[in-house]
This record gives sequence, structure tokens and C-alpha cells, in this order.
Amino acid sequence: MEVFAKSYTQVWSGVRPEFVALFFEENGALQLNESKPAEGRAQIAKVAQGFMRDLPDMVVNYDSLVTKPTGTEFHWTLTATNSGHGGTGKKVKISGFELWKMGENGRILYSQGHFPTDEYNRQLEFGIEN
Repeated sequence: MEVFAKSYTQVWSGVRPEFVALFFEENGALQLNESKPAEGRAQIAKVAQGFMRDLPDMVVNYDSLVTKPTGTEFHWTLTATNSGHGGTGKKVKISGFELWKMGENGRILYSQGHFPTDEYNRQLEFGIEN
């Protein structure tokens, strides 16, 4: 599972959103905080594409995996510059986790992502606090 998680961070740090989607079952879903879930690989790729577009130098680092009765928590830290179209040029560093439920084919069936949205939005506009 650790190799899977480290590989997942590598594709999030890339420029090919469809590679992120391949870590999900064909009927998989990705939900970020309280947003409507992206269902299916095409929608999941669109979510990844949005981050890759807005944060073109984005690097996602693997922090840890925690096994819970409800699934596996994949903890991560994202660092980037808000330099995409219309970006502020401000630095962003945010940590969060995804709660994964794995499918029959060893890919993610459902991922519930959690990160501090207000702080993320603040950093997009004003950058990292020193």
C-alpha cells in the first residue's frame, strides 16, 4: 500500500491528470471536503487537471498511511505556486488526507479528501505565512 501511495503522489505532482484517474476503479469517486463527488475516471481527471492548471509546479509529498476501520488514511503535503492563468504568484503549502476505500481491483473505489479549505484559499491569495 505504501508503494501505491508514493506512486499516487508522483502522478499528482505531474502534468497528466488522466494518470491520477488511473489509480481509481473505473466507477471510482473522489470527493474533496464537502464538494460534490467527481464520479468516474473522466471527472476525477478534471479535478486533477484543475489543480495542475492552477498550480503548475505542484509537488505532493507522501506523509503517512494510517489504517482505520473505515478505510486507509493517506496523509499528504502539497507545495506549489499559484502561478496558473490568473494566479497571484503566491506560495502555497497545505497538508491534508484522503480516506480511501479500495475496490476489488486494488484501486481506489472512493476517496474522501480533507484539507483546510479556508487556509488553502487564503494562501492562494496571500501566500504562506512566515
